[in-house]
Amino acid sequence: MAYFDVGKIVNTHGIHGEVKVMASTDFPSERFAVGQVVYVNDGQKPPVKLTIKTHRQHKQLELLTFDEINDINEAEKYKGAQLQITQEQQEPLAEGTYYYREIIGLKVFSLQEEYLGTISEVMQTGANDVWVVRRENGKEILLPVIQDVIKEVDLAQGQIIVDWLEGLEEQ
Repeated sequence: MAYFDVGKIVNTHGIHGEVKVMASTDFPSERFAVGQVVYVNDGQKPPVKLTIKTHRQHKQLELLTFDEINDINEAEKYKGAQLQITQEQQEPLAEGTYYYREIIGLKVFSLQEEYLGTISEVMQTGANDVWVVRRENGKEILLPVIQDVIKEVDLAQGQIIVDWLEGLEEQ
């Protein structure tokens, strides 16, 4: 079964088994809603199924408790572990939108078929995402994810075609 990361347990919170989670999903309020199932993967054994008991936000973190974890001692062993979902749990996305895991690793080409590099990271900026393109020389290009720049995303071919606008210089 394929699992996909939706967050990382960064610490415990209090003595009742609550954990602090750094979300890596675009849909934290839906993904971490009460009653939702996630899997905790600490890399040592098969992922453990957990049912979300409570969810609240605190600063940039999600605070969660689970039906299966009752105190800090049980929660402590999962510090640093990934929270994951199965492929069947993924929500279908609107046309023209993608999961980060689908974008990271794609090769980027200009309209003139010049190879620019590979997507290494997705940054959220508020107005639009920015895709970080790692060049072969190690430098980076920041591509705003807007229609004027991103012309085609071809997941089957593993590539993105961009309109290399003047001003999108290497960092």
